[in-house]
Amino acid sequence: MKKKILIIGAGPAGLTAGYELLKQTDQYEVTILEASHEIGGISRTICCNGNRMDIGGHRFFSKNAEVMEWWKEILPVQGAPAYDDRILGRPAELEEGGPDPEKEETVFLKRKRISRIYYGGNFFDYPVKMNMTTIRNLGMISTIHVGLSYLQAAAFPRQENSLEDFYINRFGKKLYSMFFEGYTEKLWGRHPREISPDWGAQRVKGLSVLAVLKDIFGKMVWKEKRQVETSLIESFYYPKYGPGQLWEEVAGRFCRMGGKIRTGCEVRRLILDQRKVTGVSGVADGAAFEEMADAVFSSMPLKDLVNGMETAPDSVRQIAQGLPYRDFVTVGLLVSKLKIRNKTAIKTLGDIVPDCWIYVQNRDVKLGRIQIFNNWSPYMVKCPEDTVWMGLEYFCSENDEFWNMKDEEWKEFGQRELIKMGVLEKDVKILDYHCERVKKAYPAYFDTYENIAKLEEWLNGIDNLYCIGRNGQHRYNNMDHSMITAMEAVKALLSGKSDKSVIWNVNTEKEYHEEEKGARG
Repeated sequence: MKKKILIIGAGPAGLTAGYELLKQTDQYEVTILEASHEIGGISRTICCNGNRMDIGGHRFFSKNAEVMEWWKEILPVQGAPAYDDRILGRPAELEEGGPDPEKEETVFLKRKRISRIYYGGNFFDYPVKMNMTTIRNLGMISTIHVGLSYLQAAAFPRQENSLEDFYINRFGKKLYSMFFEGYTEKLWGRHPREISPDWGAQRVKGLSVLAVLKDIFGKMVWKEKRQVETSLIESFYYPKYGPGQLWEEVAGRFCRMGGKIRTGCEVRRLILDQRKVTGVSGVADGAAFEEMADAVFSSMPLKDLVNGMETAPDSVRQIAQGLPYRDFVTVGLLVSKLKIRNKTAIKTLGDIVPDCWIYVQNRDVKLGRIQIFNNWSPYMVKCPEDTVWMGLEYFCSENDEFWNMKDEEWKEFGQRELIKMGVLEKDVKILDYHCERVKKAYPAYFDTYENIAKLEEWLNGIDNLYCIGRNGQHRYNNMDHSMITAMEAVKALLSGKSDKSVIWNVNTEKEYHEEEKGARG
């Protein structure tokens, strides 16, 4: 008789675990239990009257070769130009023998990414760099202050007790106050001095005072003008119809291999016998359910996981209950044009700005980031030549004033902020809109997070429980990191290894410091 595996959550981690288990062995019966009625978690795609929204923005790029090959196994890379590249005559990176995205549906596009910071009515590179664009936007006096601030940070580094210390050590106090302090407070609802430096270690890899000083003194020549756009560009894969398309394809393959996915199935309790999980229970579309299991992979929030374990000691329960999260709302707005102009050399449909993401550092607005879906994929927009489809990202907490705003209020609020910033004209007409609320989108690094190692140690003592993914480990993972935790968990199960440290060590501060050391030589 086959052993039964239950996987909690049908996001990237859960789907990767299920797919890998069935691909590598036929010894298990695998069922994925998903609380919502959707596939893909935060990596899903929302369809709104023919226009598609990417929740949070997802580049398909990883330094991990196994993940890159895994993605390409699911969706082949384009072998002919996408619609916008063909119309504009832009060069496109093509895969020999790959599908034509104008004719085929299941295809990865190879996209050029531009992400910039919008501050004070000007665009700056993201990550921020002290190049000629920055110098022109700041002015010479401010630039000198920034440079002196860098030098001071290099000469007198702070002990890194907070995220504020982390940023100042790498960018100097002046640049920190302009480009990091306000945005970070928007994102987390806390000042950087209240946040662990671990978050910065995971999200700002490879950047340092020395790296930016090299930019200052190595690139202060006007001939850089022709290189400005290329310094902002990265290539990445992107599904024709957004990230959800890939995860829906994975879910389809998983089911065809014999796996089961039960949506609307919220796990509320893990059934334990000593230090072993024997099953789970919860509510499925209003009715109670209980499922037995030989092993459980969990990508549900650690707070909820431990709350559903009756034998968890009080000390562990207190850590779990104190773990903070940040929720967010994405407001989709469809307009005919933007007020801000494309001043780059990059051609776009409708000559809109070429950014996928725009980070909003202005402190006088609540808006954190703007996505322009036209630039992710022209197939995300019903009429990509005549309309601009944007996603406005607002960070909030569940049931606070922002979270509880009505959709119509969100549309008007977002419209006012874009007009105030100069992104839209005052008389702009909103052609369509949609609001999407996402709970527990960002695991946060404050409150009881400093004691999370004790929680991990206790959970690792449960032999057949594997915690995977962003919420399953309370770690601000990228999509590939979440997948790697699932892959490592599958390897641990199939090999019979009891040591789960390799699963927890994916995308850790330890990994970051080892990478930096290697990069420095």
